[in-house]
Amino acid sequence: MILDAHVHIWTRSRGDYRWLSPDLGVLWRDVGPGDHETWMRAAGIGDVILVQAADSIEETRFLLHVAAEWERVVGVVGWAPLDAPDADAVIATLAASPDLVGLRPMLQDLPDDAWCGRPAIDGGLDAMVRHDLTFDALVKPRHLPHLLALRDRRPDLRIVVDHAAKPTILRDARWEGHDAWAEAMARLASYDRTWCKVSGLSTEAESGATDADFAPIIDTLWETFGPDRLIFGSDSPVCDLADGPAVWCERVGRWFGNFGPDAAALFDGQNAHRAYPRARERTCRSTQPAS
Repeated sequence: MILDAHVHIWTRSRGDYRWLSPDLGVLWRDVGPGDHETWMRAAGIGDVILVQAADSIEETRFLLHVAAEWERVVGVVGWAPLDAPDADAVIATLAASPDLVGLRPMLQDLPDDAWCGRPAIDGGLDAMVRHDLTFDALVKPRHLPHLLALRDRRPDLRIVVDHAAKPTILRDARWEGHDAWAEAMARLASYDRTWCKVSGLSTEAESGATDADFAPIIDTLWETFGPDRLIFGSDSPVCDLADGPAVWCERVGRWFGNFGPDAAALFDGQNAHRAYPRARERTCRSTQPAS
């Protein structure tokens, strides 16, 4: 069974999904566990990690409530105000739930690209380390120098780079930013306690992109992070903006299957367990077989 380390749910009436609007078409709907079950069974997904989609403590509590009810969930990557004066106390309260495995500050949406270098977040980062939480980095290529600075400054912090930092995939063309992105990803991969999610790439791809167009990105991830520090994620339902989770799962399985049996750790949860150790003992709760 596959562990999917990047799944979202949301209820629009909660009112804190500021990015979610009718302009996003297929995403402008409520998404709950039942909306994922059919494709997960078909794709062989066993367990999932829920990831925040709103920068609010209330949404994190909402996800923790869902985690207690949905048997597939082995962990929640939530949100907390890392730069708040009371960050330590807030994180301690959230971390009292065994379902909380990490925090994600949504760096791509912040007006300051260098936000993760602010001294004001040190107290929040200290609390994360103290409570054994992992830092999910939702970044774009322009943020990578700042993420590297954070990596330098906080070797004690586990970092997972979401969606491979969202490189651009062009159809029948080379992305001009590829070399700079690849160099930064290689530098990140040179540090211990750093992982990368193979997720969210389809929504960064030009319409009609083929396997050959994705290949430079996939090859770079394999060469840099290797079989031990890549983590599979569907990014469902956001991937519905492109080709949907079923197609994404099939694509990733095909691409990494070419690298041989070592790629199994990408899918079976071994790498996710290392990146999110609080999830480790709660894995494999879902026993429903794939169909």
